[in-house]
Amino acid sequence: MPRRPMPCPPASGSASSGSRPAFWLAGVALSGLLLLPGCSSGPRSSNDLTAPRNHLLHEDRGASGGEDVLKGGVNAYLWRATLDTLSFMPVATADAEGGIILTDWYTPPAAHGERFKMTAFILDRRLRSDALRLTVFRQVQQGNEWVDTPPAGNTASDIAARILSRARKLRADNGNRDD
Repeated sequence: MPRRPMPCPPASGSASSGSRPAFWLAGVALSGLLLLPGCSSGPRSSNDLTAPRNHLLHEDRGASGGEDVLKGGVNAYLWRATLDTLSFMPVATADAEGGIILTDWYTPPAAHGERFKMTAFILDRRLRSDALRLTVFRQVQQGNEWVDTPPAGNTASDIAARILSRARKLRADNGNRDD
């Protein structure tokens, strides 16, 4: 069997040594660092970060991104108001066309050993109180287990009232148009 000759390692000062790729990589990294400050959108003031704004009327206009009216059979104001009101809880699933919002478990900062979960169904295209069905689930920790416990009787109705109030405000901010 013929033997193949093994290539010899390059001499320490030759052009094919490992310093060329390292030099090239360092040059690319350095140019990236020099160009990075150009990506900022300009100086921000503290007012930009804390100024309240009604971004729901200008962004997230519908399930398909940009339409004023949701395609499904749900009221867009009610949908936005529900998301806005429940924004303190982590949202697990939100289906704008079906009108369903499911949150994940949320533990209030002041209540240890207690957690809540909500399900919101938007049932109609009209802005009416019976177009919103809200269910609140509550669990209390007993030992190492979470046990289902009924929430206070007025919890769901209080949150639903806040959602409806927010939806009416969104509608009024939009010139009382239903489109």
